[in-house]
Formats: sequence, C-alpha cells, structure tokens
Amino acid sequence: MQILLTGGAGYIGSHTIIELDKAGHSVVVVDNLSNSCEESVHRVSEIIGKPIPFIKADVRDAVAMDSIFKSYKIGAVIHFAGLKAVGESVAKPLEYYENNLNATFVLVSAMRNNGVKNIIFSSSATVYGNPAVIPITESCPKGECTNPYGKTKSMLEEVLSDVQKADPEWNVVLLRYFNPIGAHQSGRIGENPNGIPNNLMPYITQVAVGRRPELGVFGNDYDTPDGTGVRDYIHVCDLAAGHVSALQAIERKCGLAIYNLGTGHGYSVLDVVKAFEKVNGVKVPYSIKPRRAGDIATCYCNPAKAKAELGWEAKFGIEEMCRDSWNWQKNNPKGYEG
Repeated sequence: MQILLTGGAGYIGSHTIIELDKAGHSVVVVDNLSNSCEESVHRVSEIIGKPIPFIKADVRDAVAMDSIFKSYKIGAVIHFAGLKAVGESVAKPLEYYENNLNATFVLVSAMRNNGVKNIIFSSSATVYGNPAVIPITESCPKGECTNPYGKTKSMLEEVLSDVQKADPEWNVVLLRYFNPIGAHQSGRIGENPNGIPNNLMPYITQVAVGRRPELGVFGNDYDTPDGTGVRDYIHVCDLAAGHVSALQAIERKCGLAIYNLGTGHGYSVLDVVKAFEKVNGVKVPYSIKPRRAGDIATCYCNPAKAKAELGWEAKFGIEEMCRDSWNWQKNNPKGYEG
C-alpha cells in the first residue's frame, strides 16, 4: 500500500518510514519543515536504499493536498503533522488551535474528495488529562486536558470519530502515544528539536554532548517516589512499528479503533537521568526548577489492548532507549547540521 505521511520528516515520521518499508509499503512524505528538516528524509532514503517522494508543503494548503492525492495512488494516511510542544501551547494557544485543527480539516477534506478513507491519527496520552486511573487503559475517560496541545488532540479525535460515524466506510485508528525517546540503531536519524528542547531526552543528550550546561528538572514535589514526574517512555522504533500494526487493523476494516502505545512502565525524570548515566558512562548535571505549566505527576499506560488486537508490544527497555538516544547525539552533536 502507498501511505501518505504528513509531517513525515519529523522525529516519529522518519522512523516510521523505515518500519513501513520493512513491511512492504511505499511512502510519500509531505512536510512544511517548520519543526523538521529534509536531511532526515535523505538519511532514511540511504537506510532503506531507495528514494522517498518528498513534497515540501503545508497540510493547511488545500490546493497542494489535493494535488498530492491526484498525483499518487494513496491507500492510507498517517497524520503526524502538527505543533507538539506542551509548554509552548500554553504560551501560544491560538497558534496551536489554528495550526493543528485547520491542517486536519484540510487533510480530511482532501481525502474525502479523492476517495481515500483510511487514516491513522497521531494522538497523545495528554487526552486523558490528569488520568482517573493508573495505569491508563483505552476505556479510561478522557479528562480535562491540561494544555492546548492536548486539547487539539482530543478535539481532533472527536472530529475523526464523527467522520467515521457519518460514513462507516472510513477506517480511523487513533494512536495515543506516550513518551517517545531513543533513535534508530544506525545513529543516522533521531530527535532533532529546533531551539531549546521541550522534551526530556533531547535535553539530556544536549547536556551530555556539551551543548547545554545542565538539565532543568521541572518540579521535585510531585506525589511520586522521588518527587519528579513519572512518564511511560517508549522507544521511537517500537512506536513506529505500532503504525504498521495499525495499518493491519485498517486492512481488516476496523471502523474506529483506539490504542495506547506505551510500555506500561513508569519512569521518573531522575530514573531516566540515572539510566542514561549508567548505560552511557556520561554525567548529566541537573538542577530543580519550578513546575512547568500543564504538567501532571504520573502518566503511564496499560498497553494490553494493542497486544491483544494488533499483536504489537514494545520490545526495548529504558537502557536501550538511553543508549540509542546517546548514539544518535554523540554522532550528530549538532543534530542534522553535523
């Protein structure tokens, strides 16, 4: 099947291309490069040994999107494109609502107009808000999202669910990601944030490689074993493989399906720092900062549904995630710039 990846030059998208290729699918990538770079696509092309069709365009551009569907025989869409930083979304809510909602409206309209009715949506554990139950299952009620980023994901889940209800020919898979870290084992592609990292692991690796003096740990007074926030970290290659499994659900005509993609294990910020130091032999100095707006204490999942229905489960542990993150950063100290 030929798959359109919106935002496919980004961190998760670039790793997903490799897993799709392994499974025999072909891809087309569209990305406006606002939070990614074309070099990632070139490197993936080297890894898989074949060219990857790449279109530089904004998913909000209806003419460009319609042209893509008319130019390629797209069987399904994996929708990664969107602004994604929790803290930034609190400071810039209007930009997040405008970008993430409009991009999806334009995309789904173009799909409908061109008879493509299969979509996998890159959602997030943030839709659970401050979760009612830990570990989180898919039956856990969606909570009051604590930040605009999470609210856009929750709203778009509702939009896509309503599209599927209105036309049962649609197959919609909502994948609720937990916290992707790690990198491809080749060390050629990895997480490459623009500016100051918003996520934990790229900050750790940038401190380790000497780009930043220390890690800021946001809050040490949460109700957790060591006071720092606990999250479910998942290797990005495991997460990427989850999308291939989700395509199998689409091929079975799943209708509407929702899955958590995580390991089912919670690690605190300091757990991750200690694991990184242990496996890589590199010290990571840190200091405690005030809590960050929109953050919650604990968030990890029960991934049993994905295993039962998709045959998918995470293979990599926290030490492998830390090892591969460092392998990427030490070989690319300035990311894709060198």
